[in-house]
Amino acid sequence: MALNAFIFPGQGSQYVGMGKDLYENFKIVKETFEEASDSADINIKKLCFEGPESELNLTEYTQPAVLTVSVAALRALQGENKWTPTLLAGHSVGEYTALIASEAISLFAAAAIVRKRGQFMQETVDPGEGAMAAIIGLPKEEVERICFQAEEGEVVSPANYNTQEQTVISGHSPAVTRALELAVEQGAKRTVMLPLSAPFHCRLMKPAERRLAEILAGVEIAELKTPIITNVDAQINQERLKVKGLLIKQLTQPVLWENSMKLMIKEGVEEVIEVGPGKVLSGLMKKVDRQIKISNVEDTSSLKRTL
Repeated sequence: MALNAFIFPGQGSQYVGMGKDLYENFKIVKETFEEASDSADINIKKLCFEGPESELNLTEYTQPAVLTVSVAALRALQGENKWTPTLLAGHSVGEYTALIASEAISLFAAAAIVRKRGQFMQETVDPGEGAMAAIIGLPKEEVERICFQAEEGEVVSPANYNTQEQTVISGHSPAVTRALELAVEQGAKRTVMLPLSAPFHCRLMKPAERRLAEILAGVEIAELKTPIITNVDAQINQERLKVKGLLIKQLTQPVLWENSMKLMIKEGVEEVIEVGPGKVLSGLMKKVDRQIKISNVEDTSSLKRTL
């Protein structure tokens, strides 16, 4: 039997209507939405199914919403097929879904944490002061050099190493703009400003890091049933005592997604299932290795195809 892995999306995968089809077809999904809504103190069902998009895209709402839909998809999948993945990984806030899948933390606990995480990240930088953008078509080493050149006393640095040809940068808005101009000069195929409300995974998130550490101090992490490849170091972790430190560092450190996927392949994984809204991570995996079998679960039709 081929080794398989589950991967869980993060912010940027959300869309109005996500999770609705699963909600209408699975009792466990209804229970999942209720549990997360009670914990995060948000009507996640209304937010996901009706929006408005502007509200769904606010970080403090996006994070618990994506977490909830991903856990709902996971529970629907595992209700139909009890298979256990060999490895787990989640992109940014998706790492919390991976921890739920590994039984290290409950959805109820995680939903409250990621709501606070989103608030802290949102409040750390005033609206308009920070930005994130994707640079496509330049190697990561060149993007690193461009960021160093564009800083000029401000902050701009790689936030997500998604593939060899796609790096997301984060920092002060003017510095991000300067970096994009330099990237175009250096031959980038495309640059895209991302519709995100704060500059994640860079030094500007240091105050949020401290606040998250205070919240996590009171959280109990259980033993991980399934190992997780973590964002911060792209290494396999199954030690519960390491989890909090990795989650805290995640706010200011870049997401090493390409290296995480390469390690997954090196470990013998042949099939990857993206569990949660959208197919962003499936697209990235195709760029990393086209030989890997990829499927996704976000509604009943994709669930049936995957099964």
